Amino acid sequence: MENKLDSVETVKKRSCTFCGSKNLIQNKNSGELVCNSCGGVLEDNLVEQSASRRAFSFEEKQRKERTGSPLTYTKHHRGIVTRIGSKNMDKMSADKRGRYHRMKKWDRRLSGSKPRNMRLALSEMQRVVEDLNLPKRIHEESARLYEKAWEIEVVKGRRVENIVAALIFLVCRMQNVPRTLDEVAEAAEVERTEVGRNYRYVARELDKRVVPAKPEDFTPRFASSLDLSGRTRGKARQIIKDVREKGLIAGRSPEGVVASALYIASVLEGEKRSQKEIAETVGVTEVTIRKGYREFAEELGVLEELEDAREL
Repeated sequence: MENKLDSVETVKKRSCTFCGSKNLIQNKNSGELVCNSCGGVLEDNLVEQSASRRAFSFEEKQRKERTGSPLTYTKHHRGIVTRIGSKNMDKMSADKRGRYHRMKKWDRRLSGSKPRNMRLALSEMQRVVEDLNLPKRIHEESARLYEKAWEIEVVKGRRVENIVAALIFLVCRMQNVPRTLDEVAEAAEVERTEVGRNYRYVARELDKRVVPAKPEDFTPRFASSLDLSGRTRGKARQIIKDVREKGLIAGRSPEGVVASALYIASVLEGEKRSQKEIAETVGVTEVTIRKGYREFAEELGVLEELEDAREL
């Protein structure tokens, strides 16, 4: 155990705000900066800035460790929890062991509606995030927003699954991690219309202004799923840029634009992918691709070249 004297050091660069004395001491154990003359506490909850002590074994590391696990919104208790353990239970009498088991059981039970709701919601959120293969920052922010939504009663009267899916979709939009509405709805096992309706609701209630997704954001992921080369991906991005300049994107879904652009690029670059294959990958209908690619190709002046390439 650390020597008590070693935990106290003199601070020379500051003076007491109460009596003006420069006789200040900092207690590392209590995290306080105290005036040794008048006894005034200038600061509390100070953070230890010195380097951690070296450890050469797991047991030594645990003994010298000064911090626990980091705080996280992805757990209903924020990662700060104390549980009754099971150590030395075999040495207890049967009567004491029974009482001990009952204590553990009550210890595990959550009191209040918030912990119960948060545990259910965060469990569902964990499943959806893993299914969509989303980064940790998306999970963390979605969990933080869910707690905020619960506190301002945005969640009240709505299905947990719908709110969770809506928040994940919202955070993906906010942090430029493209996922389509269909993908989120499928992962959350809820109706697409419900995700869209709840997404607009939570964005309004949480005062989150989200810029609409751009077709270019989806291009790399869908092109990778279709196993298209970098040259074809670049061609698709150029097509999207050109049709935007001609004002052809307005009123179209980002997924439909990406699907049409990928189809044109794959045919022109000799890496043909069928409309059905692209439609299934992107999550649109073949009719959407047919309408889009013809209009885009005609406006860009490559319709004849595209038709010739399709026949090869």
